[in-house]
Amino acid sequence: MASVSKRRQKGGDETAVRERILEAAFAAFIKSGYATASTLEIATRACVSKRELYALVGNKQEMLIACISERAKRFDVPAELPVLRDRETLEQVLASFGAKLVREISDPTVIAVFRLAIAEAVQAPEVARAIDSRGREASRAALRKIMAGAQASGLLAGLPAELAEQFSGLLWGHLMLSLLLGVAERPTPREIARRARDAAAAFLQLHPLPKDAPAC
Repeated sequence: MASVSKRRQKGGDETAVRERILEAAFAAFIKSGYATASTLEIATRACVSKRELYALVGNKQEMLIACISERAKRFDVPAELPVLRDRETLEQVLASFGAKLVREISDPTVIAVFRLAIAEAVQAPEVARAIDSRGREASRAALRKIMAGAQASGLLAGLPAELAEQFSGLLWGHLMLSLLLGVAERPTPREIARRARDAAAAFLQLHPLPKDAPAC
C-alpha cells in the first residue's frame, strides 16, 4: 500500500510540474515569440531543470502542441448533447455551442495565440499548423458533429462541413478580425449569448426544414 501511495503521489507531482511547465512555455511564447523563446527561459520560469522539462513535456514544438491541445479540449461537444428531434432543439444547441465557441476563442490568451501564429508565420510556420490542426479543428469537428446529427434526423440538408462553415461565418462576422487587430473589446456574456442566438436563428432561416423530413 505504501508503494502504491508513493507512486500516486509521484504521478500527481509530475502532473503538477508538467502543468507548470506548460504555463511557463505559454507565457514565454507570448512574451518572446515562439522562435525566440528558449527552453532555458521556459525551464527557469517553471523552476525546473531542462532535464525535467524534456522528460515531462518534450522539446519546444511538443510544448507548443501540448499548450494548444490543452486549450482545444474546451471545444469538445458535451457528452450530454440532446437528441436532435426538432428544429427548436437544434436552434438551442447551435446557440449554446456558438456562445461557448465565442466565449472561449475571444479569451485574451487565445487571441494572443492567434497573434503569435501570425507573427511567426514566416519563421515558424509550425505554430500556425499546430493551431489549425489541434485548436481550430477541434471546434470545427464539434460543429460538424452537430450538423451531421441534424442531417441524420432530417432537420437539415447539405454537407455537414459546409453547414458548419456557414454557421461559423454567421456567428463570427468581422468579430475575429477586429479582436486580432485590437480594435474591438471582448464581447460581454450577454452580447455573446445574443450573437449566438442571432446566428442560430439566421442559419435556420437560410436552411428551411427539408420537404422530405419525417413528421414529428
